[in-house]
Amino acid sequence: MYRLQVKPEVQKVVEKLAKKDKKQVEIIFNKVNEILQDPHRYKNLRSPLNHWKRVHIDSHFVLIFSIDEKEKIVILEYYGHHDEVY
Repeated sequence: MYRLQVKPEVQKVVEKLAKKDKKQVEIIFNKVNEILQDPHRYKNLRSPLNHWKRVHIDSHFVLIFSIDEKEKIVILEYYGHHDEVY
């Protein structure tokens, strides 16, 4: 299993969401647990960002993450609305 590292920007967004939409935060935590089990299951972004992977959360949001294989760490890079990410 991989360990988790969260970028400060993602941490801020999740903390803000925790005040407004607890269900959304619960969905994010569940999805992150799935990612930590098998991060290679998810699709890579297209070049030049193909070192990042993505997973859709609650149909309109996207969580982007990268994997440090050497340290066995999943790094949450960005979380936002689908329209903002793409």
